[in-house]
Amino acid sequence: TSTDFYPTLLEMAGLDLIPEQHKDGVSLVPLLTGSGALEREDIFWHYPHYANQGGTPGSSIRSGDYKLIEFYEDAHLELYNLRDDINESQNLIDELPDIGARLKQKLEAWRVSIKAKKPEPNSDYEPW
Repeated sequence: TSTDFYPTLLEMAGLDLIPEQHKDGVSLVPLLTGSGALEREDIFWHYPHYANQGGTPGSSIRSGDYKLIEFYEDAHLELYNLRDDINESQNLIDELPDIGARLKQKLEAWRVSIKAKKPEPNSDYEPW
């Protein structure tokens, strides 16, 4: 992911890594040079807000071939096998409930570990 660019460029330039500046990123040099593997099991995203390009609040986890997305508006889940379905067109959450539950548990544990904030309704909101 883009968080990996900084540590990768530092290493490629022969500079020391600065972990306090790239806590979520890892160098991809071992993959690029064929000298090793990626030292990360899961990738997490947390997007607790709306965006002008259409993004809605949610979180997701990529673990192996699978990606789980949790949408905060209605708490629904989507699960995709990215090896077989790179376009994320076939939601497998009903077909693979054990994988969905395992990834949701990992996602929740990660959010707790980073003290992620989830959106809450604004009781003072008054629509026009």
